[in-house]
Amino acid sequence: MLKKLFAKFINTHFVSDYRQMWQYIRPYWGRALLAVLITIPIGALDAVIAWALKPYMDVMMLEQNTQTLWIPLVIIAFSALQGILTFSATYCNNWVGNRIAADVKITLFQKLMRFDAGFFDSNTSGNVIMRFNSDVDAACSGLLSNLKQFCTRFFSSVSLVAVLFYNSWKLALIAVMVLFCALFPLTRVRRRIKDINEETLFTNAEVMTHYNEAYGGNRVISSYNLYEYENKLFDQTLHHVFKLGMKMVQRTGMLSPFMHFVVSIGIALVIWMGSYLILSHQITAGNFVSFIAALILLYNPIKGIGNSFNNVQVALMAMERVFELLDNTPLIQNQPNAIELTDVKQGIEYKNVCFEYVAGKPVLKNINLSIKKGETIALVGNSGGGKSTFVNLLPRFYDVTGGNILIDGKDIREYTLESLRDKIAIVFQDNFLFSGTIRDNILLGNENASPEEIDHAVKMAFVDDFLKNLPKGLDTDIGERGSLLSGGQKQRVAIARAFLKNAPIVILDEATSALDNKSEAVVQKAIENLMKDRTVIVIAHRLSTVRHADKIAVINYGKIIESGTHQELLNQPESVYASLYKAQLK
Repeated sequence: MLKKLFAKFINTHFVSDYRQMWQYIRPYWGRALLAVLITIPIGALDAVIAWALKPYMDVMMLEQNTQTLWIPLVIIAFSALQGILTFSATYCNNWVGNRIAADVKITLFQKLMRFDAGFFDSNTSGNVIMRFNSDVDAACSGLLSNLKQFCTRFFSSVSLVAVLFYNSWKLALIAVMVLFCALFPLTRVRRRIKDINEETLFTNAEVMTHYNEAYGGNRVISSYNLYEYENKLFDQTLHHVFKLGMKMVQRTGMLSPFMHFVVSIGIALVIWMGSYLILSHQITAGNFVSFIAALILLYNPIKGIGNSFNNVQVALMAMERVFELLDNTPLIQNQPNAIELTDVKQGIEYKNVCFEYVAGKPVLKNINLSIKKGETIALVGNSGGGKSTFVNLLPRFYDVTGGNILIDGKDIREYTLESLRDKIAIVFQDNFLFSGTIRDNILLGNENASPEEIDHAVKMAFVDDFLKNLPKGLDTDIGERGSLLSGGQKQRVAIARAFLKNAPIVILDEATSALDNKSEAVVQKAIENLMKDRTVIVIAHRLSTVRHADKIAVINYGKIIESGTHQELLNQPESVYASLYKAQLK
């Protein structure tokens, strides 16, 4: 039965994913094979110890012959050897499992970096952490650890069954039949736990999301006194985790007690039958003691194999989820014959562009707009009208669902993603700064920038205004997400980063809307420096910042309803722009 289960375990779950898994095992296959091979003598030594009891009982105990006094010493030596081999197998398994897990995590992290914006829109941070990190640990390290136990018990069972038949084939048949009955429920484990395991995964991801939100939103929680509210949500999630855990126990908790009961019946039957065989002189007392020892060594692991098998199934399901991620192809990727975008010579054109995040709910509707090289285009309009979506399509954070976006007359999908994004610098409303120093974050624009280029970017972005107040200057650590800098300082660091990138196209997505008047004035000067001799798309709510744009496009409800220069739009009394501008002046 063990052999059948092991074969089913291998065939069902490994063969289909063999090629994928092999590329991660291959660099360490020697150690992996060694870890499996070591389990053979570990399992076989159980049988040797049980077998040794027959001559000891028959010769020493019954015949009073002292020639077998060395057998206990042999048993001690074999047990010591078994312990050393067990440690070796555990060490090899953990080494291989951790190395494979690290390699898979590296591959998944590289894939995570390439996923399109839609993936992050539909997945929480907790879900990402669980699927890209915890699942890998469960699939690699957890699976190999349980596989070691499984292999050890398999080889131990095979050798112990041989000892059983050596001592008495009649008793062995009883023992094996009971073994089949004890292991039968394992064939139904996977079906019973799969749905609960999947739900538990997503609920645990919610727990991780709560922690992330508590960390990132700590000031909002404090300022709005949301302690009870957040605690209530967290308590509800943990209560759900608890209920799922209890459901898992309800569906699988009886496995080990059931096996224990069945095994007890087997031992009772063997003792009853063995007593009869001894009295009828069909076996010796040594045969019986050796048989009972082998049977106990065989049955004891079987009583706990239910929990181990559950863990193996959980690890296998985690592996399936990992392979699902590895097979997942990002929606945004290079076309087979994509070309390099070396420079922007003519400009950008949006041609009948349509886009929708959810099918049937258009966000942009037949957008047409031409932007010549060196022009500054401002996008204004109501919140949620589609301005950010308009600019997010240019670097292909999303792909259009209709129409085309052209650069120099070619659809941007004909260019490689790397070269397209290399020609675009973006300054967001809330720029993400990485943990590290100011210098580290600025150099993200160009890792090979010279000291002179860094100095120029710092001055043009007015970063030097606040550097003089920092003892370490550019080498000042800014904390996670730049938490030690003010909003205006973070914006200037982001602008300096854009300066170093020196891209011909600049996108400014409400870069000053979250700043106070003093900070806005400084950042606006830095932005004006960044805009020089570049093609610029500006999203702005404060219309006073876009008066000098070459063209202003008003986007409402996914459509460009009017466009022109600042003065042209003001001269149209009924224009939306004129109404917005006058309202802001008041």
